[in-house]
Amino acid sequence: MNIFLFSGDLSHLASIFILLYSIEKNKSINGLSLKTQALYVLVYLTRYLNLFYKFYSLYNSLLKVFFILSSVYTVYIMTIKYQKTITNHVDTFPVKYLVGGSAILALIFNLKFSFLEIFWSFSLWLEAVAILPQLFILQRTGEAENITTHYIFSLGLYRALYIPNWIYRYYAELHFDYVSVLAGLAQTAIYSDFFYIYYTKVMKGKKFELPV
Repeated sequence: MNIFLFSGDLSHLASIFILLYSIEKNKSINGLSLKTQALYVLVYLTRYLNLFYKFYSLYNSLLKVFFILSSVYTVYIMTIKYQKTITNHVDTFPVKYLVGGSAILALIFNLKFSFLEIFWSFSLWLEAVAILPQLFILQRTGEAENITTHYIFSLGLYRALYIPNWIYRYYAELHFDYVSVLAGLAQTAIYSDFFYIYYTKVMKGKKFELPV
């Protein structure tokens, strides 16, 4: 554990609470991508296959359980509680390419060609691109509520904070997971344009808007 990893985890937790608060506050999922949330369920289920037989720490186990349950709960309220507000006409990103591409990358880039390692690598690559359906909605609509952009920003910041964590672990522990680094850098790059617009718009008190 180090300050970068802990800060990243806090940002990740914050993104989930912001998302759930936004849904309940607006009584709607308008502007949110169900596909992105469904992909996150797949990310956590494939990443934490070792939850019930390999123990690292109570902190680690609690986070794993929370991420799985919160992602499933988010999809539940989006499809059951607020299903009438689903925006299928804009949430049209072809996610089969994201899943298929992540599967191919997992077979090529992995630390060990084993069942668990391939699924672990798959979850990393899929997480890197899971936000694309949500960003696609922002691009199509051209705007979003600031609370929605806070959610996306917190989610992107969580992964960006893992970059100094990897650097720290390399020098302090001689630990280097090249798959995590590659996927994390790709994910941060995907968020780069959003970060810029978030800074120039939302951080300065303006509404988040894009040219449609």
